[in-house]
Amino acid sequence: MKNIQKIIKIFFLLLLVACTENDLRDVSFVNDITAPSNVAALYNITQDNTGSVTITPNADGAVSFEIYYGDGTVAPAIVPQGKSAYHVYPEGTYNLKIVAINLTGVKTEVTQQLIVSFKAPQNLVVVIENDAAISKQVNITANADFATMFEFSSGETGVTQPVVSGNIGSTISYTYQNAGTYNITVEAKGGAIATTKYEASFVVTEILAPIVAAPAPPARSATDVVSIFSDAYSNVTLSELPTTWSSGGFEAINLNNSNVWKLTNLDFIGMVTNYATGIDLSAMEKMHIDYWVPNGVTNELLVKIVNTVDGGEDIESLGTTVSGTWQSIDIDMSGFDGGNLANKQKITQILIDSQGTAGVVYIDNFYFYKQSSASTFDDGILSNGDFQSGNTSWIVGVDDNAPAPVLVNGANIYYSVNVANAGNPWDVNLSQKVEIVNGTTYTLTFDAWSNVNRSMLAGIGLSGDPWSSKTETLNITTLRATYTRTFTADFGAPNARVLFDLGAAAGQVNIDNVSLFIGNGNLVTNGNFENGSTPWIVGVDDNASAPVVRTNGNSHYFVNVANAGNPWDVNLSQKLEIVSGQTYVLTFDAWSNVNRSMIAGIGLSGDPWSSKTETVNITASRTTYSYTFTADFGATNARVIFDLGAAVGQVSIDNVSLSKQ
Repeated sequence: MKNIQKIIKIFFLLLLVACTENDLRDVSFVNDITAPSNVAALYNITQDNTGSVTITPNADGAVSFEIYYGDGTVAPAIVPQGKSAYHVYPEGTYNLKIVAINLTGVKTEVTQQLIVSFKAPQNLVVVIENDAAISKQVNITANADFATMFEFSSGETGVTQPVVSGNIGSTISYTYQNAGTYNITVEAKGGAIATTKYEASFVVTEILAPIVAAPAPPARSATDVVSIFSDAYSNVTLSELPTTWSSGGFEAINLNNSNVWKLTNLDFIGMVTNYATGIDLSAMEKMHIDYWVPNGVTNELLVKIVNTVDGGEDIESLGTTVSGTWQSIDIDMSGFDGGNLANKQKITQILIDSQGTAGVVYIDNFYFYKQSSASTFDDGILSNGDFQSGNTSWIVGVDDNAPAPVLVNGANIYYSVNVANAGNPWDVNLSQKVEIVNGTTYTLTFDAWSNVNRSMLAGIGLSGDPWSSKTETLNITTLRATYTRTFTADFGAPNARVLFDLGAAAGQVNIDNVSLFIGNGNLVTNGNFENGSTPWIVGVDDNASAPVVRTNGNSHYFVNVANAGNPWDVNLSQKLEIVSGQTYVLTFDAWSNVNRSMIAGIGLSGDPWSSKTETVNITASRTTYSYTFTADFGATNARVIFDLGAAVGQVSIDNVSLSKQ
């Protein structure tokens, strides 16, 4: 194994030697490679009384494995991912140790039992069930004395049997092409020549309706959404649903406390908003709809909007139809510009269409929306720090599937929880996972208030063992106030977190406008460009506003360099104070339509034009870059600078921060 690790290290050394100094930063992803997970091994034993076992290890994120056979053999077998090891065992029960190794040499190990017996398997017990969530999938579990493995034959004609195998005692799954009754066979095998079979007739079922509700939409300001049908928002009043001229069945049903439309024999279902003025969709940027269809329904689904006041209509496809799960579709409203639609200000009719007749289609969360126009908040290295996108990125504890509770109050959205009884601080928690680098200083800023005077914990920490953290106890009141705290991390992880522990005291806690910046706060104003150009300029001319665009609800700097020249020929700057001898951390996002270079740093805005800069190689992938500079110059009107003119291609820049280290 040491030789394999040496080979890996040599490979990376050769890779690094081939890179320039700036390119070396681009291999930092290696530090983010996680430890292997879901480590297991599949056994296959020969039925010839020899005890010959094939061991096939597998794991997420592994490139190789060490297999310790558990029979006294000292040296492990070294197995690359996708390959197998072979070993001969005498009769007995063995505990195998399987060690999975990732690209950087990080290991994860599990212990797994192996039974080798030369007796025929006895007391075979088989459990086979239709999966509750996946249509036409069956799950099979088999247990037997003296057995090592089992094989499942599906009983389908024209399919090579057995179709799947597993270790005895484990559960395996298989998906049929068609529902129906099949004669299935489960064969338990050990090291003996004789095997034991279970045979039965089994009915494979198809799920014909969704069994869970569609994903809940994010919280949005009322001014940012026009909802046709959703439990999450206030819906517009429809004059007709369905219309008398619809072709298909319509039924409003309830599914797990969620209201859903069930459309049967669907050709098209029409609805009328009103024929006087219709509804105004001109400010909306996206159309959203969730649909669910059973297997076998492959009809293309479409949405048509009609303006009968000024005239015209246009139709958009929902794309390739996918069955068996809820599909969440978001379509750019510019797609409706291709027809003869006069405008989107007076939409009087909306139709859900099918190419051909679709047997059954379920619809939920049908609405039009735009990105929040009210949010100009700069949250630093966090996402959705002002909660204007609802609970996106915010969770309870470290569970990625536990969204944090938010409250919509007019145009503002914020986190809100009521702690009924005091307990452990971590019993009630708000977190967002973010990379924390060991030894780095961070500034956390947020607003908080309550319905009583009470305490809470705020800080940064790990999202797993050993749960290291840097926190501070804060006393909040009924008055909304802004709190700022600075922490230097003595731990680090790519999936660390900002955390608020709220369970130690009773009372309501409201949190809003959370930001985390590297260093001692952000010296840059409007670093996320959500306030447009202000105060970003071209060069040092205070009257030359920098070009800013808004794409998919996000504002950022944008320029297209047509011809290469001097770096400073194309520039983005913001004037601010730089103190000589002070160390600064500059962080920003950048991307292009080509692979190209740019210059980023700090400098003076006049003679002698002193500066500290780095050449950055950017690509088509939006990437966050961070550089540290110690100034040997200073001025009250110095600047952050981006010089972009030395190479052709587009440059986009966003989320700029400059902080003192």
